[in-house]
Amino acid sequence: MTAALPFADDFDGPDLDPGVWVPHYLPQWSSRAASAAAYEVSGSCLRLYLPEDHPLWCPDDHPPLRVSGVQSGVFSGPPGSTVGQQPVRPGAVVREEQPAHWGWTPRYGRLEMRARATLTPRSMAAWWLVGLEDRPERCAELCVMEVFGDALDRAPGAPSAAVGMGTHPFRDPRMVEDFAAPRLDLDVAEFHTYAVDWRPDRADLLVDGDVVRTVHRTPDYPMQTMLAVFDFPDRAEPGEPYAVPELVVDRIGGEPLG
Repeated sequence: MTAALPFADDFDGPDLDPGVWVPHYLPQWSSRAASAAAYEVSGSCLRLYLPEDHPLWCPDDHPPLRVSGVQSGVFSGPPGSTVGQQPVRPGAVVREEQPAHWGWTPRYGRLEMRARATLTPRSMAAWWLVGLEDRPERCAELCVMEVFGDALDRAPGAPSAAVGMGTHPFRDPRMVEDFAAPRLDLDVAEFHTYAVDWRPDRADLLVDGDVVRTVHRTPDYPMQTMLAVFDFPDRAEPGEPYAVPELVVDRIGGEPLG
């Protein structure tokens, strides 16, 4: 595995660093071709976006969903097996084997991202950490930020957003569900810094330097980063023109905690 911390990516190059990032979203459940991200690296930013013609993700196994995401690790068993990260559904089988790739996979530390998101009522943007699942129980999720477009209040002069953060145990018997979406006074279309101070005994979740939530049971294994923007076609309003959602990341990285 790549040394976890310190790590920083300012997206200053012409493209993503292939030693760190996989520009696909859980490709083992479909294929790399079918799960490729729509993205660009320019102006020292990574822009993930969803054009109107972006294909559905796993249309045979999932309700209508479109995703443009990158991840800092990937792993699966052979085709036909059930070994793989974040199964699209219970009993899902691998369609395309993914050789193990461990880019940025921290275990504890101060992790932060400076980003902005342009969202509509039918879209969402998120940054979460997920266990590598090199062992099945190492699968929990630590979500640093998750924002749905229909949870935004764009009131002039007083914008706010419900920002999801916390843990999902999935199949890790040692973890507990501890997730909430507190409403914060911020405009997600502007750049903000989302962060987690992840320790063995707790994780403090922060926005712009302020602790918003604390969870007291945390994963104790390396985790990979997942960055993505989502579109839910079933939420489209008849006759409403399509607006491209995006997640723009200025920088992401981490340092050890003292």
